[in-house]
Amino acid sequence: SVIKTYSGATLKNTERIIISNEPNAKVFRYIRRADITKIFRAREDKIKGFVKNAEKSIANRQIADGLRYYYWALTLLQSHPDGMYIKYTGTKGESNLLATWIPMQIDDIFSKIDIKVRQTEKGDNYSNYTLNILYNNLPVTNFDYEYWNGTDWSNLISAHDGIGFVELYGAAAKTTKIKIKAEYIFEGEARIDRELEDVLSKMDAIPFRNSYYTVSLLEEPTIERSKEKPVSKAGLFAEVVDKQPYETSMSKIIASIKTKNYSSIEDQFTAQGYEVFTKLINYGNAKVLTKPDYRFVVFNDEVICRSIPISFNFKNNNKLFIENVSFHFDKAGKVDNLTFELSKAALDDIVQKDVWPEKDRMILINFLENYKTAYALKRIDYIEQIFADDALIITGSVVKVKPNEVNSYKDNYIVIYNRQNKQQFIKNLSYTFNSKEYVNIKFEESRIKKAGQGGDIYGIQIKQNYYSNNYGDVGYLFLMVDLNNPDEPIIHVRTWQPEIEANDTIYGLNDFN
Repeated sequence: SVIKTYSGATLKNTERIIISNEPNAKVFRYIRRADITKIFRAREDKIKGFVKNAEKSIANRQIADGLRYYYWALTLLQSHPDGMYIKYTGTKGESNLLATWIPMQIDDIFSKIDIKVRQTEKGDNYSNYTLNILYNNLPVTNFDYEYWNGTDWSNLISAHDGIGFVELYGAAAKTTKIKIKAEYIFEGEARIDRELEDVLSKMDAIPFRNSYYTVSLLEEPTIERSKEKPVSKAGLFAEVVDKQPYETSMSKIIASIKTKNYSSIEDQFTAQGYEVFTKLINYGNAKVLTKPDYRFVVFNDEVICRSIPISFNFKNNNKLFIENVSFHFDKAGKVDNLTFELSKAALDDIVQKDVWPEKDRMILINFLENYKTAYALKRIDYIEQIFADDALIITGSVVKVKPNEVNSYKDNYIVIYNRQNKQQFIKNLSYTFNSKEYVNIKFEESRIKKAGQGGDIYGIQIKQNYYSNNYGDVGYLFLMVDLNNPDEPIIHVRTWQPEIEANDTIYGLNDFN
């Protein structure tokens, strides 16, 4: 299988000489020795890039991402003719032999995962459990897993900010222990890289016994998390004094989601709010995971109920997503909007910018959460509204290079950038939305800068994981946003690129003065 990965990397880059044509065709194929060296040098660079991404991810408790990058690096390493000798200089300057160091890192991650039951809901023929999933005693940012449901392994579940779940039916509902298997191969996501996908399909999976956990289904007290950084500073996310009317409204809404009797709570929403609510409920068989611990915060003239964990399951996908959802109440106490929240890592990047006014930070959070939600719910009307009529929009796509005299690599890929006007962008986005069952966006680390002039103009550089039922990619998004009117944010520039340049830069404010 290792040899097959060599041929997979090399045979696609061969030249050919046609000796004779049909019906007795003979074709001679060859590759230059120097070209093979270049191919495997590029593979070595990719291995080290994955390891670097893994280290970053684990530092942010993005366990799913860290395991994915480490495993992909290990697989490519085993497919490299010099894989046993490749070294990597870590963040502390130490030199590590990757063939032994990567498996040790993966096992170390598994050893620091702790899974316990947070809440239990039981019926006559079912038992539902909400899980606390911790890494090093702190909630994971993300973690993908399957569980044994008594007859088979479940669909893949993507835990979010320390929250996961297990649903058992029939005889399995009476069990007191359950087997959980951490995902680390991520074969589906590998479609974003043709070379990686090819290698994974030819190599046998590398087993890690420590990726299995036996979890007690007996509910345990909430774990103290004293080491965790606070989500907010004084003043930011200030809580509402009189919570009672909002708690009453949310209790009705949550009950309606559980019973699927949505018409009974239409009076709790504005017309726009109920439309967004309906789209969210239809997004993927929505289920509320826990008995909510309501948290109401003030933003402008709104009250926001934050962090209601809801799972979403799609017919044509074997992966379940968990999102924290915010409910936005207007002055009259009706829900006017719903948003998928930023991950804790992305949220903290903004919260901890103490030099910015609290209001500006809340506006940024609100904007990014609305932007993420608009893509998930395919709200083309909202997206069209937030782009300036003369917006500069640069989209990117990775395409295969056609070989010629200058470039003989038949498996190379380059990035094609297209400049679009707003009308073209919205038209293409509408086509994309119509062709997909679902879209899910995850924002990771970000760099946000405020422009020196022009009031509340911000440059947002953020890593974006884009998932859908038939496509996925990872790239870096740049948005130049005018937030002077917080109710009507305007995007003047939007760019995308697949990776950070060699000098550690991506598009930013300085490129669009």
